[in-house]
Amino acid sequence: MEAGGECFPKQSPIPENSPETEVALFRIRDRDTGDNGRMTCSIQDDLPFVLKPSEENFYTLVTNGALDRESQAEYNITITVTDLGTPRLKTQHHLTVTVSDVNDNAPAFSQTTYTLRVRENNSPALHIGSVSATDRDSGANAQVTYSLLPPHDPQLPLGSLVSINADNGQLFALRSLDFEALQAFEFRVGAADRGSPALSSQALVRVLVADANDNAPFVLYPLQNGSAPCTELVPRAAEAGYLVAKVVAVDGDSGQNAWLSYQLLKATEPGLFGVWAHNGEVRTARPLSERDAVKHRLLVLVRDHGEPPLSASVTLHVLLVDGFSQPYLPLPDAAAAEARADPLTVYLVVALASVSSLFLFSVLVFVAVRLCRRRRAASGGGCSVPEGPFPGHLVDVSGTGTLSHSYQYEVCLTEGSGTNEFKFLKPIFPNILNQDLRSKSEPNPTFRNS
Repeated sequence: MEAGGECFPKQSPIPENSPETEVALFRIRDRDTGDNGRMTCSIQDDLPFVLKPSEENFYTLVTNGALDRESQAEYNITITVTDLGTPRLKTQHHLTVTVSDVNDNAPAFSQTTYTLRVRENNSPALHIGSVSATDRDSGANAQVTYSLLPPHDPQLPLGSLVSINADNGQLFALRSLDFEALQAFEFRVGAADRGSPALSSQALVRVLVADANDNAPFVLYPLQNGSAPCTELVPRAAEAGYLVAKVVAVDGDSGQNAWLSYQLLKATEPGLFGVWAHNGEVRTARPLSERDAVKHRLLVLVRDHGEPPLSASVTLHVLLVDGFSQPYLPLPDAAAAEARADPLTVYLVVALASVSSLFLFSVLVFVAVRLCRRRRAASGGGCSVPEGPFPGHLVDVSGTGTLSHSYQYEVCLTEGSGTNEFKFLKPIFPNILNQDLRSKSEPNPTFRNS
């Protein structure tokens, strides 16, 4: 007895994702008769294939569901034909089925989010990182190309910041990046295969710009803009630790590149002032004395903690005063500069001095002329006015509103003597009312010849 058959493969390979696809057609035969000629045909149980009888002694091998090439690309099938005789005889036929690829897998990135770091002031065309995606398919269906996707923020100039190599996914920098202008940005990259139709996927890329120490400290106070320096006033009664001023500075960098420390480099009188290293406060190191100079000049250094460190310097002017009520005295160079910058003040002072001098000169001339006229009147001699008493003036000398007694003197010129002289007689105490009447009727004093 014998059992045997023939296999007629339909196609090879078999496309994946193709359920109930005919793989091969079988014909079996046995030369015996009766039960010895009857046959059964079977395959392994763990395969995604089944044998279906079609006509007498013909079987069709078909797929039992969709095949997945990515799970198993090849199957080795053993077809066993057994008769029903005693003893049973069997024969086997081996068939290899290859599964062909279908573009059913999109490229997959190794990470959903990439975080890349690049130091600022980088050179253009610097390689800053890569993205990677793989495709489980084969052939053209597994070939991946990369691209930059439009950013969500339309104001982000992505095209001028980074580029990507379409073949290998290498990124990020077309120009030098500035941490102070752009500290971080993000965008999406796409990976597409070359299948038909093409499948694609996306990944997020976040770029962090690392700070470099490229900014020196900038002093906000005191201003160093070339104008007249600001002078700090310190009373001489100040004790040790008196706050004179505070140097205020900032740094555009970040982290330790922006940590600032302060140091007193130079002082007119060393040991009199000190600077706190962490906050820039300038304080007196000891009590002030009368022997200390009035004006002091301090040079303060501000330094960051970057590598290498950058620094800036600032000059403070300090003026010691006896008290804050004392008027502020500008420094000589500042006063001279102010005088040169304001010539109108000088002109006004000169004009005022000229007017004052002219007024004083006019007053002196007027007084001189009056004195000259009196001398000429006195040199004429004799008494040309009638005799009579000189009325005294009513003067309030007590401050209480009452008038003092009025005194009257008799004055005469002596004739026959070589000189003219005044003769003072005893005072007369007239009634105030009569004195007023007499003063109105006799306005001139009475001269009497002795």
